[in-house]
Amino acid sequence: MPANEPRIAIEGSDRDPVPGARAVGPIPPDERIEVTIRLRRRTPSPAAPSSATSGDARSFLTRTELRATGGAEPGDIELVEAFAREHGLEVLEVAVAERRVSLAGSASRLGAAFGVDLLGYELNGISYRGRTGPVTIPARLEPVIEGVFGLDDRPQARPHFRVLRSDPATAGPTGPSTARGAFRPATVVERSFTPPEIARLYDFVPDADGHGEVIALIELGGGFRPADVAAYFARLRIDAPAVTFVAVDGGRNEPTTADSADGEVMLDIEVAGSIAPGAGIVVYFAPNTDRGFLDAISRAVHDESNRPSVISISWGGPEAAWTAQAMKAMDQVFADAARLGVTVTCASGDNGSGDRVGDGRAHADFPASSPNVLACGGTRIAGSLTAISDERTWNDGVDGGASGGGISDVFAPPAYQAAAHLPVSSNPGGRTGRGVPDVAGDASPASGYAVRVDGRDMVIGGTSAVAPLYAGLVALLNQRLGRPVGFLNPLLYSPAGAPAIRDITEGDNGAYPAGPGWDACTGLGRIDGTKLLEALQESV
Repeated sequence: MPANEPRIAIEGSDRDPVPGARAVGPIPPDERIEVTIRLRRRTPSPAAPSSATSGDARSFLTRTELRATGGAEPGDIELVEAFAREHGLEVLEVAVAERRVSLAGSASRLGAAFGVDLLGYELNGISYRGRTGPVTIPARLEPVIEGVFGLDDRPQARPHFRVLRSDPATAGPTGPSTARGAFRPATVVERSFTPPEIARLYDFVPDADGHGEVIALIELGGGFRPADVAAYFARLRIDAPAVTFVAVDGGRNEPTTADSADGEVMLDIEVAGSIAPGAGIVVYFAPNTDRGFLDAISRAVHDESNRPSVISISWGGPEAAWTAQAMKAMDQVFADAARLGVTVTCASGDNGSGDRVGDGRAHADFPASSPNVLACGGTRIAGSLTAISDERTWNDGVDGGASGGGISDVFAPPAYQAAAHLPVSSNPGGRTGRGVPDVAGDASPASGYAVRVDGRDMVIGGTSAVAPLYAGLVALLNQRLGRPVGFLNPLLYSPAGAPAIRDITEGDNGAYPAGPGWDACTGLGRIDGTKLLEALQESV
């Protein structure tokens, strides 16, 4: 490296301390750390398909084509490899299509290479490695490197599921007051449903089981036991789907107890798998860090072996908890998914408009706030196994949860929301931004999903259930159409997609009320699967 070479801060790499965290001292200088470097795209970004209604699968790129047109430049990779050698770092992996170079080295060497001081922190009994301020790189690499991830391994996201623990009807009023009044507790315990029962109530596609499709699930902890999967599907009298997993950045299938992240993993498998039992289920396990989250999604999108056609994500966190470089990188991966015809469904959060930040303001949840995903909010339903008598915004109070949703502080309104009459943010200044969610589905634990976790039968709700619910629907649609539906948002927001939506007009999620048309509680509303199939068929 040239002597006294100037260094440049990577745009959007600044990290703030976690509120309440306590610094406990420097990281041991010889501690081994792995990082991901994300590189610029080889050529100007190819346009993503503007609609899922082209009727021609050839409008999507193949993974080979995307690698050739949008992967990393060989020369850029060589520059990063040379930089690694200069600092005594090991090159672990180069993924051209993902624009990713993985490096490893000691804390002291990585700290010097990227201009950061790494400290140990503790928060609520959790220890992690952290940094503050920006990541810096030599000026010659500034055009090449878009982000560096893994220096800081603080927990990045949380699962969006809620377990039914007691009768909500006995709960008193809970939750903070908002401009639109207090959160309202549930007043009636409706009943639990199996995922296929919800699918029938929502008129999902008949005569399809997702055969030939692959559903990817992104998990940042927990695990599954094959015996539980087999027992659950046997009870439903449905052939169990083939469930496999991919380890990313050292993530593993590590089931522990029903009160852990196992609840998220099993909910995702059992909901998506029972909606589309003919589809393959691939679980991508990664550490709960910004690096792990990004790498898991990128691996799933670009996976040449499993080739998932839909990706379900039930983890997330308020936009304020993310670095700009991480949100930009993940959003770019979601845009790549759209170019490939891969649909991505994301849970919008379970803590109402505040997203559990606690500062009295509204916060959208990421990655649901990415304009390149189908953001899934929550409703609460009442009725029988044959008909829904009432469906409204899920808001059972702080203890019971509420549909996440709001106006993004990061992303501008996408073109497909131009005619959606988005409100301005409820926060001071009234920002305009991407509206979250796009659609909604049953999420209240009071009308939740009967599942099995670590040998226990449980009822679980949360928007975590809605993301795999609609991922299962996409697998059915892909099978029936014989082609991927891809990025659904442009169709759903268009007049052609309107018949496939049942508007949800009652309730609120704190700062935002439901009402006719799009709202920040349930988006456009709930999808009718058969009518969506008809809209897709008519668009050919």
